[in-house]
Amino acid sequence: MHSFSDRSHHAFSVSELNRQVKSLLESSFLQVRVQGEISNFAKPSSGHWYFTLKDGKAQVKCALFRNKNLRVKFLPKDGDQVVLTAKVSLYEGRGDFQLIGEMLEADGEGQLQQAYEALKASLSKEGLFSTEHKQPIPNHPKHLGVITSPSGAAVHDILSVLKRRFPSLPVTIYPSAVQGAEAAPQLKAALTLAQQHNQADLIIIGRGGGSLEDLWPFNDEALARAIFACPIPIISAVGHEVDFSIADLVADLRAPTPSAAAEVISPDQDAMHILLDQQTNRLSRQFKELLSRQHQRVLHLRQRLRHPGERIREQQNKLNTTQQRLISAINQHLTKAKHSFSLQDQKLNQLHPSSKIEQRRSLLLRHEEHLTHLLHQRSDQRRYTLGQLVTRLNAVSPLATLERGYAIVQSANGKVITQSEQINIGDIVTNRLHKGSFNSRVEAIYPDNKPANPRNEHD
Repeated sequence: MHSFSDRSHHAFSVSELNRQVKSLLESSFLQVRVQGEISNFAKPSSGHWYFTLKDGKAQVKCALFRNKNLRVKFLPKDGDQVVLTAKVSLYEGRGDFQLIGEMLEADGEGQLQQAYEALKASLSKEGLFSTEHKQPIPNHPKHLGVITSPSGAAVHDILSVLKRRFPSLPVTIYPSAVQGAEAAPQLKAALTLAQQHNQADLIIIGRGGGSLEDLWPFNDEALARAIFACPIPIISAVGHEVDFSIADLVADLRAPTPSAAAEVISPDQDAMHILLDQQTNRLSRQFKELLSRQHQRVLHLRQRLRHPGERIREQQNKLNTTQQRLISAINQHLTKAKHSFSLQDQKLNQLHPSSKIEQRRSLLLRHEEHLTHLLHQRSDQRRYTLGQLVTRLNAVSPLATLERGYAIVQSANGKVITQSEQINIGDIVTNRLHKGSFNSRVEAIYPDNKPANPRNEHD
C-alpha cells in the first residue's frame, strides 16, 4: 500500500485512493456513537436499512444491514432522534463517506441507559448487589407473595406453572402498575404491604418483557433500596432473559422470566416420584434384612436341637414362640409401613395429581400381599424342616433303638455294659427293653462276638 507521503512521486487511481481512504477511516475509528435525526429512511426488499443521520449543520449517510437491524426494538422513521453505534467507512464505488451501523437506539433510551449505568455503579459501590447480603431462597415455601400487574402476562405465567407443579402453594397477589410514572411508587407500596401482612415467606416481583422505557420502574432507586431492606427473600423476574434491571441485581435471586421464577420455587414432580421409589426400595431392603436376621436366628436354634426327649419339645416350643414373635414383628413393621405410606400419601395428595398417588398405593398393596405370602410360605417351610429334623433325631435316639427289639445291658451298679471284659461268669445283669426289663446270670463270655452253638454248651 502506498503512503500519502509518496503522493509527489505516485499518481493514485481513483479506486486506489478510495480504498486507502476507507482503510484509513476504518483503522482510525473502530466504533463511534453518533446522535442525530433520521431522514430519507429506506427499507428495500433485501431487509437492509439505509438512511441519513443529520443535525442542524451536517449529515452523514448510514447503512444498518439486516443481520444487525433484527435486534432493533422499534421501526425507525423520518424525524426520529436516535443514537447510532457504528463503524466509520467509505463506499469505494461512489466515494461516499458513510457509517455502517452495529446498533440503533432511540435517543431517549440512550439517556435511560446512561442513567441505568450511573445508578448501577452507585448502588454497587454501596454493596447492595453483594452476595453476602443475599438471603437464601426457601426450598419449599409455605406462602408466596406476587407483586405485579393483576392483568399482565407475568401473573398468568406464574400461576400456570404453579398450578402444574405446586398447586397446594397458597399465593397472594399484591397488585401494582408495572409501567409508567406511577409504577415505581406502587411497586414499593405493594412490597411494604406484603411485609405488613407477614404471610408470605417468599416474594416474586416482576413483569413481562418490554423496552427499556417499559421496564424503567424496576430501575427506581427507592424501590431498589426497599428490596434490599426487605426481610422476606425476594426473587426478581423482570422482562425476558436478556433484560437486566436494578431490581434483578439487588434481589436475593434473579430469574430470567416470571415463568422461570415459578419453576425455581416449585418442586419437580419427577423428583418426587423418584423420592417415593427410593423410599419403597429402602423399605423393601429393610424387610429383607429383617428376614435374613430372623432366618439366621432360626438356623442357630435348629443347631442347638441336639438332645432327645424333653429338650426337643422345649426347643420346638421356643422355635414356635420365635416364629410367632417374627410374625408379630413383621406385622408391626407392616403396620408402621402402612402408616408411613399413609402419611406420604396425604402429602402427595397435596402436591400431586391423585391418579399418580392411587397407582403408587395399589403398587404398595400388591407388594404387601406378596411379602405376606412369602412370609407364610417361609414359615411353613421352616416348620416342615423342623419336623424332618425331629424325625431324624428320633431315628438315632437310643429309645427308638429299643423299639426295634434291642436291649440295654447294665451291671449291678447301673453301668451300661458295652464290652465282654466288663463282666464275669456268674454276674447278674439287668436287660432293659422297650417296655420293661429283666435280670439274667452270665453263664458264658465270648470276647470275639461269636457265641458258641448253644447245643454244644448243653452237651
